[in-house]
Amino acid sequence: MKTVLINGSPKRRLSASSYFLLLQRLFVGGQKVTETLRTPADHSRILAQLDDAQAVVFCLPLYVDGIPSHVLHFMEEMEAYCTRNGLHLSVYCIANNGFIEGRQNEPLMQAFEHFCTRAGLSWGGGVGIGGGVMLNVTRILFVVDIALLVVNTALGVATTGDLFPRDAWASFGTNALLLLYFNLGVLLYLARMGAAIRRGVACGKRYTRILIPSFVFILFADVFFVIASLFQGGLFRGWLARKE
Repeated sequence: MKTVLINGSPKRRLSASSYFLLLQRLFVGGQKVTETLRTPADHSRILAQLDDAQAVVFCLPLYVDGIPSHVLHFMEEMEAYCTRNGLHLSVYCIANNGFIEGRQNEPLMQAFEHFCTRAGLSWGGGVGIGGGVMLNVTRILFVVDIALLVVNTALGVATTGDLFPRDAWASFGTNALLLLYFNLGVLLYLARMGAAIRRGVACGKRYTRILIPSFVFILFADVFFVIASLFQGGLFRGWLARKE
């Protein structure tokens, strides 16, 4: 069985969609091909992968309660390509957004369902994820934790000869469990969808989110986006932008 996993984020690196697609790969069996969709130049390459595929997984961000325009353009070509070549694929979707509730992705899911009906494809369902940006940050924090563990272990060996410094490993274990808990809903639903893909059946639509209280999410999200705006323009673009 061949599954084509399509990253529909316009970002070149470290996107939330790339993170969730990486997790989904863990639960899909058989041949797996990951493709990146950003520009029309990617269309022919991805469409060629569909010829011998049984399932397609789109992973993309929610833009204005809908599908990003560059993905819509590809879907138009995909509809024509599948109709012309008699392809009957199963289509699944992983959608993420910056809001706290995963159900915010429902309009996007409906658009994919209608697309499948129009193109003669099988709608397999999907997973809508809330707090996608914050969940993506957890993988960066995990890498940082691993780096700190390596540094602390090296320092422990150099100073005391202890290969397993208790405090460093305890801190790493605590942080790892915490990050795992934040991602637990995502992991469970992606595992469920992976099992459905392997069996070639529909899994329905499921919605989850980062597992923290909403008031905590809002606080951290406000701080994050203010800092991001300072470095990238955003809210303060008019203040910090270079004057002509």
